[in-house]
Formats: sequence, C-alpha cells, structure tokens
Amino acid sequence: MSKITFLGAGSTVFAKNVLGDVMSTEPLQGFELALFDIDAGRLRDSEQLLLNMKASLGSSCVIKAYTDRKEALRGAKYVINAIQVGGYDPCTITDFEIPKKYGLRQTIADTVGIGGIFRNLRTIPVVLDFASDMREVCPDALFMNYTNPMAVLTNVLSTAGGVRTVGLCHSVQSCVSDLFKNLGMDSTGVESKIAGINHMAWLLEVKKDGVDLYPEIKRRAIEKQKEKHHDMVRLEMMLKFGYYITESSEHNAEYHPYFIKRNYPELIERFNIPLDEYPRRCIEQIKGWNNMRESLLANSNIEHKRSHEYASHIMEAIETGNPFKIGGNVMNTGLITNLPKEACVEVPCLVDRSGINPTYIGDLPPQLAALNRTNINTQLLTIEAALTQKKEHIYHAAMLDPHTSAELSIDDIVALCDDLIEAHGDWLPRYK
Repeated sequence: MSKITFLGAGSTVFAKNVLGDVMSTEPLQGFELALFDIDAGRLRDSEQLLLNMKASLGSSCVIKAYTDRKEALRGAKYVINAIQVGGYDPCTITDFEIPKKYGLRQTIADTVGIGGIFRNLRTIPVVLDFASDMREVCPDALFMNYTNPMAVLTNVLSTAGGVRTVGLCHSVQSCVSDLFKNLGMDSTGVESKIAGINHMAWLLEVKKDGVDLYPEIKRRAIEKQKEKHHDMVRLEMMLKFGYYITESSEHNAEYHPYFIKRNYPELIERFNIPLDEYPRRCIEQIKGWNNMRESLLANSNIEHKRSHEYASHIMEAIETGNPFKIGGNVMNTGLITNLPKEACVEVPCLVDRSGINPTYIGDLPPQLAALNRTNINTQLLTIEAALTQKKEHIYHAAMLDPHTSAELSIDDIVALCDDLIEAHGDWLPRYK
C-alpha cells in the first residue's frame, strides 16, 4: 500500500483540506494517510475528523495516526510538512515583543525580517531531523513543504537535507484573481507568468487574447490608491517598480525598507499597514478552533470540495502522468539567471510522472532581481548560521535584512539578536 505522511497533522483544518483533497481524488484511493504530530491531543482530533470525512466521502484511503515519527515516514511515497515550531505561545510572542523594545515593529514576521530569521533558526534543526529519517526509511519520497519560512526551509531540505523537495505556497494561485477582484476587473481567460522568490515573486506578464493588461491595471491602481484599501503596499510597489507582487501587502510591508519607519509614522496610516497582524490572527484562530472543535469532530457527514491546494494535484499528476502546472519553490539551477544559484526560487513547474520539472525564466527585470536579492542575502546568511551554528552569521543575517537595517543601528541589531537568542532558550541550538 502506498503511503502519504502528513507531518504536523495537528494542524487539523489544514490537514482536513489537504487530505480531504486526497480522499476526493480517484487515483489516490487506497493510499495510507499517515498522521504525525507531537501534540497527542491535536493528533487524535485530526484522526477523528479524517475518519469521519473518509466515511462521508466513501474513500478507500486508510487513516492511521502515529506517535513514532520514523514509523510514520517508513515507506512513504509522499511527505507533506505543515509544522510550526514553537507555536504562537511562546515563540511568536517572543518574535514580536522583544523587537518592539527596540522600536522595531512587524506585521507577520514569518518569512524574513527579525521574526523570520528566528523562526528559521528554530525550525531548520527540526526539518533536518525529518530529512535524516527520510534518507533512512523513505529515501525516494517527495517532500512537499508548506511551512514558512518557505524559501529557506525548502533550500535547506533540498541541499543539506538531501531529499527531493518542492515548496508550496498559496500566493501564486491567488495573485491574479485577487488583483483583478480588487481593481474591479474580470480575470476570466487571463494568462499570466509569475516568477521570483517566495512571497516576492512577480507578475511578469498578464495578458488576455494577446493584449497586455498592465496599462489598464496601472490606470485603475492609480485611482484605487486614492482610497483606503487592504492592498495599498503592493499597488504602491507596482506603481514604483513596474510589476505586481504575489504576496499580500501586510507581508510585503516588512520585506522592504520603505513602509514601517519610526521617523515616518504617517506611512502606517497612509498605506493601511496592520502592525502585529500575525499575533491577532493566531489569537483568532485559537479561539475559532476552540469554538468549532466539538461540532466538527462530532459531524459524521462532513462534506468536502477539492480545494486549490497543490498537493493532491501534484500526487495525481505523478500517479497518472497527466501533467499539471504549479508555482513551485525549487533550487535555482539556472532558472532565473540574475539571481544567485544558491537561492531557492519560485517558478512555474510542470508536474507529471517524472516529478517536478521547473521552467527556465532567464533574467528578471533588473529592479525586481535587485529587490529579490535584498531578501536572498538574509536567507542565505540565516542558512549559514543554522548549518555552522556560528552566532556571527545570525548578526549578519539581521544586519542585511532591509527592514531591520533601515530602523536599527549595528549595535542595536546585535543586542536584539542576543536578547532573542536568550529569550528563545531551548527552542534554539547553542550557537558558538
């Protein structure tokens, strides 16, 4: 029996969506769905919900929960990763509250920035343990990573981890539809080309019937920026740099040095930037799960419509040979020629029986490559810190981060890193 292993299966709602897709897909029937999580209570919840869904959907998949990670992985053909190391409390709280003492404010803090750096540093050792297990018990498995920080973790798994890996993010799927909806345009029949790095990939082409839609998009964006709305940062970046970005405005506000600035507090209001957005979401999600848990687990007739998540489509394409196109995060093996070869990039990929086949892009427009490199610099130094366990590289990563370096002095950056290292305690390895 073929096996799909879900690491972080205590993310019950996400596991429901992804594995519900699997159970709704004919070529994936009969697979064992192996669930693993370090939270035994959440693991039981997910197992019960998925058993209910299996019965409701009439699926022949086998649901099995494991308390031994290596056994959950043994013989797997596909591995899905959706963990969060340290959770909201204490680690996300730490990532936000200590930088605030230095006057450094964040919105999401899960990709780059000081929060992204430390989320990486506590997650990399865990995913390398996953990779070690996989090399032993399922060396040919495809690892599908949904965990942020996407670019760094996918990079580490592909290189130091030595496992076949693709990083999957929602922002490529929703980029065009969200932009067109916000500007009151119809996206039916629109063709697009997107490439760059995760959370900062670029809508390089957007056409309908061969006609470039960017002039109309920019005309409407200029008008849209005269009112308050949720996507002001991205539209501003497009109007200044020429191209729309895949990830949301709340994310991109902290990827650049232009928007969250103590000396320009009016920018927060002007661009409608939601400071401390991720902690708010965490609190709401925890409250929402507590409210819905009993009703969801008691429901023996759970309906499911296949979602837009890539995972089931990837597995179906590999199983059947019927090709499917995704936006995937992969190593830059000459794909984007003006970004470093050491970087993980986000490009269109064709999936078929042979696996993940990324497409060649060539050079990005120079201003876009330059913006990507500002974030890649921090990503690569974070990887260096994690693999060498040298504290100096944590400082280097933070000093090269666009938002952090625009707000703090070198001495403050070093002191902030030291405070975060101390506060995270055993969530981090010991750095030299």
